[in-house]
Amino acid sequence: MQESAAARVERELRASIIDLTIRPGERLSESEIAERFQVSRQPVREAFIALMRQGLVDVQPQRGTVVVKLSVRRMLDARFIREAIEVAIVRRACERFDAHYRDRAASLIEAQETAVRAGDHLAFQRLDSLFHITLAEGADCAEAWSAVEMQKAHMDRVCALTLHSPGSMGPLVEQHRAILNAVEDGDAERAVAAMSHHLSEILRAVAGLDLAHAELFE
Repeated sequence: MQESAAARVERELRASIIDLTIRPGERLSESEIAERFQVSRQPVREAFIALMRQGLVDVQPQRGTVVVKLSVRRMLDARFIREAIEVAIVRRACERFDAHYRDRAASLIEAQETAVRAGDHLAFQRLDSLFHITLAEGADCAEAWSAVEMQKAHMDRVCALTLHSPGSMGPLVEQHRAILNAVEDGDAERAVAAMSHHLSEILRAVAGLDLAHAELFE
């Protein structure tokens, strides 16, 4: 089924908000976005409403539609939800992760290594999401991943900021490798521990980030 104009605008704006191409606190002009996507204003309004429901934009008096600033509290809530669901996903993956998904996950790790060498944090973040999606699909938990997707944007936005720090991406690749190795071995306890450690990386990386980039945080 062909993607609607509103869905396309929402998808592309959402991606730009998450990777910080559109900065926290930035005002979104309905007319400028309509012109950029070559659509009428109605799909843009619908996209704004969808993004507002996701907590990514807000309507402010005198300013109009504005990208919501980063929030440590929302990031922590999203991490809590992700850990609860993704720990269950890897536990299940240990029982049913077949060769097709093992090969896909391994190739994504190789692509992540390439992104690290190139210093391409945008590609890395996209590949990171694909790795986690592959784990969910291989565990036959695609619907559970949908629940994660609704929350993870608030964590992803903070992650995007941390990925600019030198040496930040390499450890994440090794954490992905540890998760995949445990799943391949069918070692559920090791896989759960590896996933919990991985999702706690943001807690280590975010320390002081809200002070160093105070203008981006609420």
